[in-house]
Amino acid sequence: MKTLKSSRFAVLTVSISAALMLSACQPANDAVETTDASTTIATTTENVAAADNAATDAHAGHDMTSGSMTAMHKEYNDSMTVMHDEMMVGMGYNDPDAAFAQGMLGHHIGAVDMAEIQLKYGTDAEMRQLAQEIINAQKAEIEQMQTWLASNPDAAEPTPDTEAMQQAYADGMDAMHDDMMAGIADPNPDMVFARGMLPHHVGAIDMAEVQLKYGKDAEMRKLAEEVIAAQKAEIEQMQNWIATHGG
Repeated sequence: MKTLKSSRFAVLTVSISAALMLSACQPANDAVETTDASTTIATTTENVAAADNAATDAHAGHDMTSGSMTAMHKEYNDSMTVMHDEMMVGMGYNDPDAAFAQGMLGHHIGAVDMAEIQLKYGTDAEMRQLAQEIINAQKAEIEQMQTWLASNPDAAEPTPDTEAMQQAYADGMDAMHDDMMAGIADPNPDMVFARGMLPHHVGAIDMAEVQLKYGKDAEMRKLAEEVIAAQKAEIEQMQNWIATHGG
């Protein structure tokens, strides 16, 4: 569990840093936001146990409804919090296949939430179409993973690969969160979606590669391969769109 605690603290620190970056762009309340975040960092440094609990919320330690974010940005922030909580469940699993299914389930739920926010606020035809395609594809995979998990519970005891597998997932999730927080800070709704979903997809590929390294279940390994193939194509599409639109 040391690995998971370290990851949660890292996620908390990254999220606070991103909040400072966002609030710095606002004309008011800068000093208040900075003071609150600094106080939170000091508190978590002094009390590791408290940090572990707080970091279960990916954005604990600052009030994201204080007026420093638009309604759209708050919806993205909230979706990331839900995704983080769901993924943390999978990261705590012993069995690599169950860990992949549970973690990717939460990851996919986050993707669907982000795509629905894009359909609510975005206006670019290409990004709206991509959002709808993500919803259609990942809802089907969500159902597949839910069905698989119902018949394949986690192992009661750690396997020889558990510690290494958990560390790999922790490292990947921290990197994904960092890049996503930077992406969703963009003021343009379509650019927010593209820049936020891009590292989200990279995170999915990282998770799928961890599954192919440690997992043994044929169905979950096949799903991992499908995730890699589909999301690599969409990553290239988003990279091209961002470059074309000055992101």
